[in-house]
Amino acid sequence: MTEHLKMDEVQPRLLDETGQGAITRPMDRPEGPLKVSGRATYAAEYKAANMAFGVMVRAGITKGGYSIDESSVKDMDGFLGVWTDHMIRNSAQGMMDTNPVQLGQRVQYLGQPIAVVAAETFEQARHIANRLKVDYSPEDGDVDPETASQVDQSVALDQGDLEQAMKDAEFTVDSTYTTKPHNSAPMEPHASLAEWDGEKLTLHGSYQMLKYNKNELADSLDMDADDIRILAPYVGGGFGSKLGIAAEAVGAAVAAKALKRPVRVVMSRQNVFEMVVRRTETRQRVRLAADKDGRLTGLGHDNRQSNLPDEGFSEPVTLATHFLYGGENRRYEQEVARVHRMAAGSVRAPGEAVGMLALENAMDELAETVGIDPIDLRVRNIPEIHPESGKQYSSRSLAQCLKEGAASFGWDQRKGPKERREGEWYVGMGVAAAARTNILMESKARVTLNPDGTALVETDMTDIGTGTYAILGQIAAEMLGLDPSKVTVDLGDTDLPAGSGSGGSWGAASAGSSVFLGAKAIRAKLAERLGCEPSALRLQDGMATGGNNRRPLAELMEGPIAEEGHIEPGDMSDEMQQAGYGAHFAEVAVNSVTGEVRVRRTLSAMAAGRILNEKTAASQVHGGMIWGIGTALHEAIEHDPRTGHVVNNDLAEYHVPVHLDVPQLDVMFIEERDDHANPMQVKGIGELGLAGAGAAVTNAIYNACGVRVRDYPATPDRIFPHL
Repeated sequence: MTEHLKMDEVQPRLLDETGQGAITRPMDRPEGPLKVSGRATYAAEYKAANMAFGVMVRAGITKGGYSIDESSVKDMDGFLGVWTDHMIRNSAQGMMDTNPVQLGQRVQYLGQPIAVVAAETFEQARHIANRLKVDYSPEDGDVDPETASQVDQSVALDQGDLEQAMKDAEFTVDSTYTTKPHNSAPMEPHASLAEWDGEKLTLHGSYQMLKYNKNELADSLDMDADDIRILAPYVGGGFGSKLGIAAEAVGAAVAAKALKRPVRVVMSRQNVFEMVVRRTETRQRVRLAADKDGRLTGLGHDNRQSNLPDEGFSEPVTLATHFLYGGENRRYEQEVARVHRMAAGSVRAPGEAVGMLALENAMDELAETVGIDPIDLRVRNIPEIHPESGKQYSSRSLAQCLKEGAASFGWDQRKGPKERREGEWYVGMGVAAAARTNILMESKARVTLNPDGTALVETDMTDIGTGTYAILGQIAAEMLGLDPSKVTVDLGDTDLPAGSGSGGSWGAASAGSSVFLGAKAIRAKLAERLGCEPSALRLQDGMATGGNNRRPLAELMEGPIAEEGHIEPGDMSDEMQQAGYGAHFAEVAVNSVTGEVRVRRTLSAMAAGRILNEKTAASQVHGGMIWGIGTALHEAIEHDPRTGHVVNNDLAEYHVPVHLDVPQLDVMFIEERDDHANPMQVKGIGELGLAGAGAAVTNAIYNACGVRVRDYPATPDRIFPHL
């Protein structure tokens, strides 16, 4: 049976009454020992009998046509084959119009995957890929977003009269901010092992959204999705780069089909930087108009970004701007420059990660201009209803996050710019709000309760380092009155019920709700057998109580009870503005001689509905805070201005925060329930931890030394000349 719920109305707070104590508490990850001991198998570690090795071939020009000379490498040691669009289309493999990398014999950016080679060993395949002769027909192509000849423009919102509001305002801010491109750079590179059994394909891969990835792979290979099985039980990070099927998966499948033997393709770190999506650079103009009390009367947020020609994605820079603060006169305009760089796409917290840097910096500038505390300014501009749609807000604890976070951080000790100095270091504090739209995705999960007091949770949901194994087990344990150690969670297999996938911070709420519903259906059967109403049933420590009866679970069961839970978004998603909120605080020191910035301490106060596991939730916020430090001070893809290719295409040159860059990270959770979100009253938290985090650091830089950094990252060369 299936317990199906469409979120059309508010659900009761069942988890407030269950009483097992399995949720909220900071439980360790059950798969943690496997990971730290190296026993958790990742995609690149799977082996198969008679396995061959594949390596992707990258384009050596920015734009143009190409042809590949297979004869240049076919006599090399270990050579098994080269597959390109042209060769596959004219082969006898039955894969019409299949391309392992990109449709058409065309190059759109330097480094684009254009073929896959296979050999007996990885070293041989790599050597062959480097020696393969490719003839190019180069063409001119724009690579600089600022001078691109094709720019798509759109006005996302034009409400009231912003220009007049700016003229009439008592106080205004009109500032431009820039951010560099970013790369997800997950710890685990993209990898796939493809094995065919007749017309059926099994792929061990590193992917986030398996139910969609299976369909994408089927489309690429012109086959039925039911003939594909993807396995991804452990994924070493994704951050958006593994949302969709990438070149290595299709390349491995094509080569394996042709060779009639398994093929494994693993991207190098350089491949990851050059072949998967980047976060676009942005140039953002923020305009704020305020009355004499600092209340917003107008808000403008324009941006310019880039992507490949014909790519549909654009960074949703103004996601949080739409609902975070008030102001009746509003205008947002977007420009997308069409350039021949690697494709831009979703990277963790798309929209808020860069959009809130500009918005929260501008709010800090406005607070200074008006002459009031930055926290007071934000609190007085929290709108009663959505300033554009008029919708009501669901749970929203932004003011509490700002105020309680400030009290915990010691905000009352903050001084003005250059007023606190320790030797050659200026010291200051900064704050920024956090906001991330809450999303519910369709999800299914099967829950089985066994007579021996154990349970099994099954779904194709993935754990990309976020704690899914822990959280889904805790939910089932809480609902069924078991210790979490009695629950086994099976994930990452498309033969299991289709979960929500990992993305958009919807995993815990969506996949978790399907587990909740499956367990709820089991509770209903147990209540019937106990002779009570489901609402009267209490399950704790393997005992069932209700209707003046108390019996061990085993006595109510003749065999396993298996139920499937199915959650879908409904009217609640449309009727209410749902988001998670928070506040980031940072204390930094700026060297008066060199302009070096050191982050001394940070605190993030988060409100994300019911917290399911304090340890994994805090870990997610820690990750966002660290990425915020990196965004503020370190991270930047550098493109060659002549060719557009990524110059710093590895972790030696693409700088991310290391241990000495990251201080003690403190997280506090504001008690909250969101009755409109899902039956567990949970909201996403992973991306919320990043939204606004970098702005707290740059606002602290200003408070320390009086230098306003508007071009990210805030490297010493952008600070020292202005000291």
